[in-house]
Amino acid sequence: MKFTKWQGCGNDFVLLDCRAQEPADYCELAIKMCDRHYGIGADGIIAVLPSTLPDVPLRMRIFNTDGSEAEMCGNGIRCFARLAYEQGMVDSEEFKVETGAGVLVPHVVVENGQVQAVRVDMGEPILAGDDIPVTGFGSGRVISEPLTVAGQEFHMTCVSMGNPHCVIFVDDAEAFPIFELGPQFEHHGRFPRKTNTEFVEVKDRTHVRMRVWERGAAVTLACGTGACATTVAGVLNDKIDRKVEVQLDGGKLVVEWVANNHVFMTGPAEQVFAGEWQA
Repeated sequence: MKFTKWQGCGNDFVLLDCRAQEPADYCELAIKMCDRHYGIGADGIIAVLPSTLPDVPLRMRIFNTDGSEAEMCGNGIRCFARLAYEQGMVDSEEFKVETGAGVLVPHVVVENGQVQAVRVDMGEPILAGDDIPVTGFGSGRVISEPLTVAGQEFHMTCVSMGNPHCVIFVDDAEAFPIFELGPQFEHHGRFPRKTNTEFVEVKDRTHVRMRVWERGAAVTLACGTGACATTVAGVLNDKIDRKVEVQLDGGKLVVEWVANNHVFMTGPAEQVFAGEWQA
């Protein structure tokens, strides 16, 4: 099985062209491929598939290191989009992609014949508690609400970008004990489908520092949907402007929540290497 290895801000993925034939078990394959000692090493695997929808050329599926399937991945879709564009799977720089979070629209930014970045229309944020989901809020928004974790009270703002996020604003993102507390946020009883958690330090109205504990993948160097959720949460709490640079462990993303309620994310996508899986 041939593969390519990609990264977006250090969030790394194994991409597989499964349009002709799919693996027998994505879950088992993800666990094996993502192992950084006995496999290729990645935060997840991404399958390129034919879309099931009219006028949508491709479908994206993503599986985490633990074998669980995620609805979407912001860094992953940028890698997916660049691969599709450069390998001629699509015939334009902007195209639709079917995902578990709905149809998204990436735009491959090309200057002087070279791909510079990928900008993705990530759609509209979901803010109703039951739809994120987070329990106890019904259809209301979850903005700066108290949440007790490990005997400490935090204030969470919850957003779904097709997958659930809990954004926690902190004084010092670097010093926050993410490895100790991250799992307790992910598995907290408030989150029936578990949650991704962003720990965010606001530098100024246009810059934030974000670290992330990803559901099913633990700490990663970046999370694109998390950067989008962070931007929405920051605006809802009047901490930042609607366009912001998000500094992640592995790089920077620019996120903008525009007037029509859509969130746009712009960032890099780089192929690292290609190979053949023989395990």
